[in-house]
Amino acid sequence: MGGKKVCIVGSGNWGSAIAKIAGANAARLSSFESRVDMWVLEEEVGGRRLTDIINTEHENVKYLPGHKLPPNVVAEPDLLKACAGADVLLFVVPHQFIGSVCDQLRGHVKKEAVGVSLIKGVDEGPDGLRLISDIIHEKLGIEMTVLMGANIASEVADEKFCETTIGCKNMKYAEMLKELMQTPNFRVSVVPEADTVEICGALKNVVAVGAGFCDGLGYGDNTKAAVIRLGLMEMIAFAKLFCKGPVTPSTFLES
Repeated sequence: MGGKKVCIVGSGNWGSAIAKIAGANAARLSSFESRVDMWVLEEEVGGRRLTDIINTEHENVKYLPGHKLPPNVVAEPDLLKACAGADVLLFVVPHQFIGSVCDQLRGHVKKEAVGVSLIKGVDEGPDGLRLISDIIHEKLGIEMTVLMGANIASEVADEKFCETTIGCKNMKYAEMLKELMQTPNFRVSVVPEADTVEICGALKNVVAVGAGFCDGLGYGDNTKAAVIRLGLMEMIAFAKLFCKGPVTPSTFLES
């Protein structure tokens, strides 16, 4: 006890892959509480509750089968219990549910807690496009950071090498969050342009789809290279219009 308490809000394949990393790091580092709560939307799998399966077999057999979770990761079906007293909240739910999740959490999280959004995408509504981290901040009143990268959950769980980027406007959290998330196979860099990092996390998938179309249509590598280059230029142009803070070219070279 005495370290920072970590809670993972979400337990799909990405949430469970992140639980492997955060759980293992929390267990070995004195700066974090060993126990990591993971909120699991309760459901039955083979006649058993998913939380019971995770807590006894240490495996999310539905969303990340074949991968053992650290035994200090505890599945909790009650959202408020899972998040109670948490110092670090890792948000890993589908973006369409983040509003309702935050509405349930309002008034039940520590004001000095820091949130990390691992949710790729943006919210679209009457007021236009909004960053997911902004929605969480407005509803819960906590400082927000983001983690984005070319990270396929199954490959992260397989411990295949990849990179990711944390966007952290308040850099006092940078070292702590990097310590929580980095492993020899999951390389973390931290930059202050959180809005740019987050919008890149959404837009890069559009460019990736375009590159995939080139493969599917047999257009060849030259065309695909052009699509990727033009896509990157459009990402930069969009970020300069959309993001509230500075947008520097070097951020686009992060993962």
